[in-house]
Amino acid sequence: MAYNIDLADRVRFYLADIPALKVEEKPMFRGLAFMVNGKMCVNISGDNLMCRVDPLLYEELSRRKGYLPMIMKGKQLTGYCYVSPEGYKSKSDFAFWIRRCIEFNEQAKSSKVSRKRSSKS
Repeated sequence: MAYNIDLADRVRFYLADIPALKVEEKPMFRGLAFMVNGKMCVNISGDNLMCRVDPLLYEELSRRKGYLPMIMKGKQLTGYCYVSPEGYKSKSDFAFWIRRCIEFNEQAKSSKVSRKRSSKS
């Protein structure tokens, strides 16, 4: 699935205005991930934002327009959600979601890089 290039540009420009952030872009989850300070922060998946947010904010965030739970292998992923275009259309709604991602990024854990062990015979 291709990702929305215009949405990726919105995220890119928003993050670029925050000098304290080290941002790296990587293809991930069939979209484009924005890694902030070495951790996945926000992803563009089709026309949706995929946000990594504080799981403690679930109740508040789930009531916002455009919120969609992230479900993988039949289970809802805690701390992640999708936001459809209606949820980030306005400048203030877009900023709301990106700020939630950045705020959680400070406390989020980095994914560990797994290395396959070679077995000796």
